[in-house]
Amino acid sequence: MRVNKLTVAALAVVAGLSLTACQNDDAATDQSNSSAASTPSSSNGGSGSGGSAQGASKDSTGKNTDEGKGTIAGTGSDEGGTTGKCRTDELEVTATDHTVEGDPEGMVAVEFTNGGGRDCAISGYAGVDLKTDAGSLSAERTGEQAPSVTLEDGESVAFAVSYPVNDSGGSGVRITGLVVTPPDETKSVTLDWPGAASLPVTDGSGTPVQVGPIGSAGQGG
Repeated sequence: MRVNKLTVAALAVVAGLSLTACQNDDAATDQSNSSAASTPSSSNGGSGSGGSAQGASKDSTGKNTDEGKGTIAGTGSDEGGTTGKCRTDELEVTATDHTVEGDPEGMVAVEFTNGGGRDCAISGYAGVDLKTDAGSLSAERTGEQAPSVTLEDGESVAFAVSYPVNDSGGSGVRITGLVVTPPDETKSVTLDWPGAASLPVTDGSGTPVQVGPIGSAGQGG
């Protein structure tokens, strides 16, 4: 009986240990599964958060860069977004007499017509020189504010050239031609002079030959 009691007791102890070990294994397995389950969740959450932050950073950087380029083009600092200047070869230049009878000054209107097949911008003062039998005479600027003008293909804009009328009775200084240089250009166009045949001979104290800004029509214009 003593042997049987010892055997039963031993079996009980072994069974208890086995049960404890199984419980520990189950707990460890549960903990491991819980840790494994939480790790991807944490990883996914971290990766998603990081990806969003990186995406936001990239989007922000990319957006700012793109907007900057758009602004440059929109404001005209980008060459593709600006209207080019009118070139001499693109302009048809004509001159007509616009003198009003009885005025002490003569007036010639010079017109630029855009024939370049594109819009172009023109502003400021054209260079104007009168060719005379006494040499070249450069027109002085009137000093008026010069507007900026955009000419569509086929459109025109004019400016005025004023000069003193020769009513002295003498032959005066004979005008033989008109040389016009568009603003910001170096290439000139030579035209026939449509105004009075001569200028009065002066000592420099008389009325000068003057040129108005682009867009000034002049008297009678």
